[in-house]
Formats: sequence, structure tokens, C-alpha cells
Amino acid sequence: MRLILAEDSTLLREGLVRLLAEEGHEVLAAFGDAERLPAAVAAERPDVVIADVRMPPTHTDEGLRAALEIRRTCPDVGVLVLSQYVERRYATELLTGDHTAGVGYLLKDRVAQVDEFLDALERVGDGQAAFDPEVVRRLLVRSTRTDPLARLTGREGQVLAEMAQGHTNAAIAARLHVSLSAVEKHINAIFDKLGLTGESATGYSRRVLAVLRYLDT
Repeated sequence: MRLILAEDSTLLREGLVRLLAEEGHEVLAAFGDAERLPAAVAAERPDVVIADVRMPPTHTDEGLRAALEIRRTCPDVGVLVLSQYVERRYATELLTGDHTAGVGYLLKDRVAQVDEFLDALERVGDGQAAFDPEVVRRLLVRSTRTDPLARLTGREGQVLAEMAQGHTNAAIAARLHVSLSAVEKHINAIFDKLGLTGESATGYSRRVLAVLRYLDT
């Protein structure tokens, strides 16, 4: 894939550039800030952008704002966001935009698990979703006022968590050691119990978005 990287940590940035090159990917540019990122993406049209959330000069949300701009202006470009912490508001904002295919949110610790990081990158490049399990856990946290997950069985809850991470039905079946038809049955039950059967959105990533959007209310 053709990639553009924005990460203010020189050590991590150079390490990612080397790793990605060794895996056969082409790193078109690597920045230490987010200011140049949108213009570079518009000019180069990479397959995926990898961006830290907190970057200079304020180290608050520069990377996220650049990622959201890229999602608006270049919806065909995948965006994989990296963060040191689980930042629920940022993950939700990334998920609830107009363009939801090809998005991911990983904790930086996950980068050290090279196979998982590369798998997430491939999924984002293929137009799927890729969310860190801990991020998903925080997004699916139960509200003290209302608990839309209460009606789900234990297995349905497991399937929902796997869906939210961006796994396909076939991958969920393999990871949970159940049949594909069982996964499809659980997913239909999940949407029925959560009142999402009337959603007009289609496609895997939009189904995940619908679940996360509902559970975040």
C-alpha cells in the first residue's frame, strides 16, 4: 500500500517507516506534526494515512482534526489513528462522520504487537474497520441510566465486541470457534434486540457504526 505517516515521536516514526518498508509498503511521507498532513494527502492520494491523535504544537487533538478533515475531503483514503490512551470522545467522533469505511483506532501499545498492527492496517486499507479491543470495551461500556446490552446473551455480547473491532463474519466464526451460520444468527439477533433492524446503512463497516452509535447514546 501507499502510506503517509504523522507521528511526533521520532523513534516511533522512524521505526514504523522501517517496518512498513520491510513489509513491502511505500511510505510517501512521514511528518512530525499534523499541519502538513491534509495537503500531502490531497496531493499524493495514499491508500492509508497513519496519524497520532496528540501532536505539536498543543499536543491535544491536532492529529484527530487532520484525520477528520481527510475523511471529509478524501473519503477514499483510509485513516488509522494511533493514541497513547483510550480517548472515547475522539474515537466516537471518528466513527460518527459521514464516511465510515476504512477507519481504525489503535492504542500505541498495539503497534508493538506487529502482526496485529499489520492486520489492522490491511483491514483499513481494504475499507473495513479496525478498532483496538480496549477502545471497543470503552465504547461499549454500559450506561448507569440505560443498558441496551442487557437483552443480549453472553455469546451475542462476544459477537458484538468482535464486530466492533472490525472482524468479518468468517473471522468471528474462526475466533469464537463457531459456525458461520451461527455468527449470522447471532448478528441478526443483536440488531433485532438493539432495535437496529430498520437501519438503512449497508455494508459491514456501517453495521458496526450503527451499533457503536446506538450504544454511545
